[in-house]
Amino acid sequence: MTFPSTRAAIVGIAGPTLSAEEATLFRALPPAGVILFSRNIQHPEQLTALIISLREVLLADADLMVDQEGGRVARLKPPHWDAHPAAATLGQRFATDPTAALRAAWLTGALIGRQCRTAGFTIAATPVLDLSVPGAHGVIGDRAFAHHPAAVARLGRAVANGLLAAGVVPVGKHAPGHGRARVDSHLSLPKLTDTDLAADIRAFALNADLPWMMTAHIVYEALDPHLPATLSAKVIETVIRGRIGFKGVLVTDDLAMQALSGAPADLAVQALIAGCDLALYCSGDFAANQALLRAVPPLDARTQQRLRAVRVAAVRRHQTLHPAALTAERDRLLT
Repeated sequence: MTFPSTRAAIVGIAGPTLSAEEATLFRALPPAGVILFSRNIQHPEQLTALIISLREVLLADADLMVDQEGGRVARLKPPHWDAHPAAATLGQRFATDPTAALRAAWLTGALIGRQCRTAGFTIAATPVLDLSVPGAHGVIGDRAFAHHPAAVARLGRAVANGLLAAGVVPVGKHAPGHGRARVDSHLSLPKLTDTDLAADIRAFALNADLPWMMTAHIVYEALDPHLPATLSAKVIETVIRGRIGFKGVLVTDDLAMQALSGAPADLAVQALIAGCDLALYCSGDFAANQALLRAVPPLDARTQQRLRAVRVAAVRRHQTLHPAALTAERDRLLT
């Protein structure tokens, strides 16, 4: 009997329930994971039912991802789920009391992680390791911890460690740095003419051992004047894998974003050829999902090894957490 191979992609779904055609597609061409958004999440009972239905059709080691940074980027929201502070709030505390801020950042990661794990997710797409840069577009804004790369790196590390303590895998984003962009990559392609990106890169290099990182849909003209990082073998090989030293799972940012032009399936193949491990396509459009899952190859041996290593590390780092006590402590530290 022949079993389907996991495809090198994570995709979204259309709505709050898994459709019959989506279930059939995922059985035939199983993605490495599924990412859920606000359109998929209504309340805990509905989310539990959705995740059960996904687990019934996905392969056993498939991941379930959610964007849950805190602040304005959150898919698990009140009144059903607790809110968490934006990265900039932690950065402001760091400026006055680094010790308190780092503890609050770990607590935030742990609380977000426990929230995600309880809901059924294995991956939270956070922390943001981009710098806060005056004059840049607000798409990053208060999602960034600070302007100084060392502060960003330390706070990002604390959040990531908190997530891992909850048994959830963090994703550092958006390598090699989105903070300087003057346009929103959801809407158009940012092009950076800066020749000195050492500060941006440093925040990622100091977190090079994170299990996952996400690429930026940005053209860094000093690095590759033609292709955005997501599609650039030069940026991925010489900067992300090279200068940053990242050896973990590299996933694209959402290939549905308007920074990129072309069919999602073609973009996914280009990104994988450039050196990404996984293509991320979030729109939930069925026809595009189908084309993409047909186009991308199965996971290669190197990516499978990276994914296995991440899962083992997550299990080892998992702790028993008591959310009420953690929340009370964080509230005291941020007051």
